[in-house]
Amino acid sequence: MQTRQLGPYEVSEVGLGTWNIGSDWGEVSDEEGRAAVRAALDAGISFIDTADVYGDGRSEKHIAHVLDERDASDVVVATKAGRRLDPHVAADYDYDHLSSFVDRSRENLAVDSLDLVQLHCPPTDAYYQPETFDALARLKAEGRVDTYGVSVERCEEALKAIEYPGVETVQIIFNPFRQRPAELFFREARRRDVGVIVRVPLASGLLTGALSRDSTFPEDDHRNYNREGDAFDVGETFSGVPFETGLDAVDALERAVPDELTLAQFTLRWILDHDAVSAVIPGSTSPDHIHENVAASEADPLSNEQHGIVADVYDEYVRDHVHHRW
Repeated sequence: MQTRQLGPYEVSEVGLGTWNIGSDWGEVSDEEGRAAVRAALDAGISFIDTADVYGDGRSEKHIAHVLDERDASDVVVATKAGRRLDPHVAADYDYDHLSSFVDRSRENLAVDSLDLVQLHCPPTDAYYQPETFDALARLKAEGRVDTYGVSVERCEEALKAIEYPGVETVQIIFNPFRQRPAELFFREARRRDVGVIVRVPLASGLLTGALSRDSTFPEDDHRNYNREGDAFDVGETFSGVPFETGLDAVDALERAVPDELTLAQFTLRWILDHDAVSAVIPGSTSPDHIHENVAASEADPLSNEQHGIVADVYDEYVRDHVHHRW
């Protein structure tokens, strides 16, 4: 496994996202969730991303359970805070609320200090509140947080966040169906030495090639109930691309995928070919898929021709749906 720098940490460039072992992806048993974390560690993953709202702390607790049984103190765990707010308003991204969320995550993860805490896609106005970032700095000074950053929906939010000197990481959606971050934001992140975590790399399964027009999803799977953004930002589901359009784009993309790679591995390799990326965090409950994802780290960089095909597919099928929105 290749490693890259993420803030003060050297981490595996392929990590594990754990939204699906907490909630919103259909039924996943406790043992399946823990088995996914074990498989990630076995595959050489040293970076795991979670959030306090993934199963109301369930994901964090699964991670803590497995790290304790493995004594894996070298694994960096990033969590997120803020989405527990109800109502979810910018004004409440303050010290008192963030402090309580951080303490709850410390308990769930069984640690004295969180390796990395990220604001969890707050309303845009929060990025214009210096007091929010003062609160994070205070939590770090108190020893409850080692590093802090943000998880954003839009490039504009990312660009605003990295104006605050204490922000060391930004988590953002980036994949062949969401290419805008590779424009100005990646350049600015590199200039400011800010780590970039890529989430939703496989577009909620679209970029695995495993979905079809006949695919159905359980009622409690966001790919069922959030296709129109009814529960949260629609960009989190299929990267904001209409499902049928995404399938057409996948068909067009397949011609660029070499025989030795799956579409998922091709996608992860495409992401890792961007030097600004510190880590990519595909999620899966399948140990086989986790090992396949990790293998993308050792694959050769894609050719200029392959990158060109990805660009052409984006322009023809996807750009008009997403580029101006996120």
